[in-house]
Amino acid sequence: MAKKGKDYFGLSKIVSIILCFFLGPILGIIARFSEGKIVAGLLRLFFGWNILWLIDFILIIVKGSILRVINC
Repeated sequence: MAKKGKDYFGLSKIVSIILCFFLGPILGIIARFSEGKIVAGLLRLFFGWNILWLIDFILIIVKGSILRVINC
């Protein structure tokens, strides 16, 4: 298992890739809120749901973690 907070909900890389491909925009928002990052979740909800999921998808494949722009 991956470390919690690295991929979507601490799941393995393969499962995160599959989830991101099919449910990326929704899971990106949910992941930010579940980590307690309210500001990041709201920004993704209103502005970044359409493009940032594609960036998350590419980063999970290449780097193994999702994009963290706001760490507060």
